[in-house]
Amino acid sequence: MRQFLDAGAEVLATARSAAYTAPEGAAFVTADIRTQAGAQALAEAAHETLGGVDILVHNAGGAQANADGGALTIPAGDWQDALELNLLAAVRLNSLLAPGMRERGSGAIVHISTAALLPPVPAFAHYQAAKAGLESYSRALAAELAPYGVRVNALGPGRTATPGGEETRRRWAGGDGESGAIGTPPLGREGRPDDIADAVLFLVSDRARWTTGTYFSVDGGEYPRN
Repeated sequence: MRQFLDAGAEVLATARSAAYTAPEGAAFVTADIRTQAGAQALAEAAHETLGGVDILVHNAGGAQANADGGALTIPAGDWQDALELNLLAAVRLNSLLAPGMRERGSGAIVHISTAALLPPVPAFAHYQAAKAGLESYSRALAAELAPYGVRVNALGPGRTATPGGEETRRRWAGGDGESGAIGTPPLGREGRPDDIADAVLFLVSDRARWTTGTYFSVDGGEYPRN
């Protein structure tokens, strides 16, 4: 977010909890975008605060690992939660904000997916399925909006040093921190938040003006895709 502010953008951030602290210079609204009411509240705040939206970055995501490690026993409620947060929240926000971009003839949307779709992890099947759906949806939306000058791309972060990230990586590996430890990405380190933010800033900038409908991996080479 800081990179956008430094580039001169007006920024509106959202989170489910008012305890979240947005960087100085960014506006903030509490909203649960897993619901239609929350998405509507955010869209209204965007129009009131910004007067319109030129860039939309959907960064909501996550899921709880299934306790027994399997895909078959993931509770229905966990499946629904994963879909609401990782896929349907983006669908709702786009339906509310993308028409304005289409009317103006310009805009950029980035959906944050995950680099870790290819290695099968049964305990996170609901999360991987939701993110795979997000990438497919991104391509379809890109095809629809391209004639109007609106670009849509998906970005897949790899392991990134963030609060709570170590616990997530331990659960993903399925181990106890020793037997389940995972190695270092080929570029020799974990990602940093700035690595992801810089890539997003590129995708929404004019330097990526001929880029739409793509998946952009930022994972230090850990999860190569053909």
